[in-house]
This record gives sequence, C-alpha cells and structure tokens, in this order.
Amino acid sequence: MFQLIWGDFMNKTKNAIFHSAIKVFSNNGYNGATMDEIASNAGVAKGTLYYHFKSKEEIFKYIITEGVDLMKNEIDEATNNEKSPLEKLQAVCRVQLNLIHENRDFFRVIASQLWGKELRQLELRDIMRRYVIHIEEFVKAAMEVGSIKEGNSLFLAYAFLGTLCSVSLYEVVNAESDNINGTINNLTDYILTGIGLQKSTDQI
Repeated sequence: MFQLIWGDFMNKTKNAIFHSAIKVFSNNGYNGATMDEIASNAGVAKGTLYYHFKSKEEIFKYIITEGVDLMKNEIDEATNNEKSPLEKLQAVCRVQLNLIHENRDFFRVIASQLWGKELRQLELRDIMRRYVIHIEEFVKAAMEVGSIKEGNSLFLAYAFLGTLCSVSLYEVVNAESDNINGTINNLTDYILTGIGLQKSTDQI
C-alpha cells in the first residue's frame, strides 16, 4: 500500500479516510460507494468525514490526485539513483510494477472510472494524461541516446504504461508473492523489448 508521508497539516484521520475510500470504491464501485461506509471503514464519525470532505465526488478527486502524486514521487526517487536514461527507464518499469502489485485496489478504481463523460472521469483522464507525460520524459531521454528506437515518444509512453498495467495481470494471477522480484525482472525485459529496446552486440 501507499506509504503516505504528510506534512504537519495532514493528520492520521485524513490518512485513514484516504485508504478507506480506496477500499470502498474498489469493492463497491463509484456508484455503490457511500459516505457512511467510507467513514465506518476509516473508523471515524460521519461528521468528521464531512469536516474534511463535503461529498463523495470530493473524496474521489482527492484519492486520485494524491495517489498519482505519490506514484510520481516514487518514480522520481527511484530514478534519481540511476545514471543512464535506460537505467532510469528500467527503474520506472520496476517501480510501476511494484506499485500495481502493492496497490491493486487503487488501480482497480482508476480502471473502473477511466471511461465516461462524468466530470470525475474527465478529470481522471486529465490526471492520467499528465502522469503519462511525466513518463514520456524518460522515454524521450532513452531515445535521445539510442537506448530505444526513435518514434512518437508520447505514443510510446502510453503504450509503455498500458503494457505495464496489462502484463501485471500475469503476476496477479500466477506469481507467488515471494517471487515478485523475479516476476518484475521478467516483465521489465518484456516491456522494454516491446517499446523498442536497442540491444548492443554484447547483449545479443
């Protein structure tokens, strides 16, 4: 699960609401989720929930915005320790797969609301578009040094993230939890090859 690191302004109550809302939205869907259940699951009074959030829509926007920001932070922290563009892209791949593995409920919520014309769905797509643009920077850098084939970097970033989400189903269905690292290594190789990894002669 996401390990939230808040400033002094963010208390344990809001943290509990964050995790509760993800679980309730994941289990019940957006339409089936209620403020009462979110409050109950978080262990807070209904009045306390309404003090922080005025509506279910507001809670939904909060968990998506905060969750995606946390993903960006995880990726930036991991890539800061890598030197080459290819190593950074590999780190993005590993981190994203780990995030999917550890936060399945959150990604289930995203997947369930990506389509449609409701305001929350339009806002979600915009948030995810900005997240993909963030990933695109790593794709561009790898292209510029010849680590992956040249092409439409934004399209490849979408394909990269889409493939990450799709192939992670293999891990969910088949892999044992104690073998997650091996699974992630295999999937990383598969995904990078899929977007045009250029192998040097000593790798062939």
